[in-house]
Amino acid sequence: MATPRMNKPIAGYHMLMILSAVDHCFHPDEDQVIRQFLTEEFPFHISLDREMDIISQLKPDEWKAHFTQCLYDFEDDTTPNERTRFLQFAMNLVKADNQIHPTENEYLMQLFNAWDFHVE
Repeated sequence: MATPRMNKPIAGYHMLMILSAVDHCFHPDEDQVIRQFLTEEFPFHISLDREMDIISQLKPDEWKAHFTQCLYDFEDDTTPNERTRFLQFAMNLVKADNQIHPTENEYLMQLFNAWDFHVE
């Protein structure tokens, strides 16, 4: 299901929500990372019902394509420093349950590769 182009905070929210789902186990600490991202990106209350509806309608085999669209939409609206900051959120999210699932790692590596970051 293709969605219209997303702005930076919405694309970031979608990516974090997909990252939280790819291991098929949602940990409460992941919710804290997402809430922190939302607090920084949306300093005022915003309803995310529409976004949650879009995400919840995706089938697991559609997550990768949607994630890819989001990472490019996010990149279009951000500076390298903002992408670095988002990568920190993404890493904190996948480490929140003290284990990194191979699928989570795959999605993280997609971000690093797409945005030309190097893991040392």
